[in-house]
Amino acid sequence: MVKWKSAFLFYCGLIIGLVISIFPFYWLAVMATRTTAEIYSFPPKFWFGTQLISNVTRVFDNVDFFGAFLNTLFVASCSTLLVLFFDSLAGFTFAKFNFPGKKWLFVLLLATMMAPSQLSLVPSFVIMAKFGWVGSFKALIIPGMANAFGIFWIRQYAQEAVPSELLDAGRIDGCGYFRLYWNVAIPILRPALSFLGAFTFIGSWNDYLWPLIILNDESKFTLQVALSSLNGIYVTDYAMVVAGTLLAVIPLIVLFLFVSKQFISDIAAGAIKS
Repeated sequence: MVKWKSAFLFYCGLIIGLVISIFPFYWLAVMATRTTAEIYSFPPKFWFGTQLISNVTRVFDNVDFFGAFLNTLFVASCSTLLVLFFDSLAGFTFAKFNFPGKKWLFVLLLATMMAPSQLSLVPSFVIMAKFGWVGSFKALIIPGMANAFGIFWIRQYAQEAVPSELLDAGRIDGCGYFRLYWNVAIPILRPALSFLGAFTFIGSWNDYLWPLIILNDESKFTLQVALSSLNGIYVTDYAMVVAGTLLAVIPLIVLFLFVSKQFISDIAAGAIKS
């Protein structure tokens, strides 16, 4: 009886947490189907309206949505692939290899996580100007191709997940450092890489401040910068803005559903193998 009550309370808590988590997305979808006047109405309307197509059409008329979408997809995909490669390589090296200065270098790496990213905006812009990368996608991709969090995350995961005995067996078979990383470590690190990939992609997709500073060509605007132009100086059509936001969020929801499924399947596969 006690177990039944505890299980009931547990699942009730899960359901409440699920509703709280999903409600902002539901409310975003509802507002995207309403007019600006209906958004401000009281009491608020909690069901879908009939203005979605009209709002989406106005978004397409005011910004180059598909061009910005492709720009964002390109930048986020390139950034994610580079982060996965360099962070996994560095994290695996920190976890399983000894080299001079390893401890202090890792401490320095952790210290960089404590500095607010806004402090690096001016120095980063100056460096990009020196390279002649202002206004190009290289300025959005190259500076972020490795980060301290990703290295730390992979290092912590690899320490426990990658057995040292397996690496020793690989060395006996003639594997070099890179082959140990690519053929031995990467298959084991797939769950950690799935999370890091989703985390990096979403962060790059939602990045607004750095693209706003570095891009000066409207044809290269990312989605967040393009959607920010929907805000009027004096009057803002919030129904149109919310509709654009909904269109920008949908790919992330699809990515999350795919990656979460892949993440769970990788963990299950690892549990079966062990």
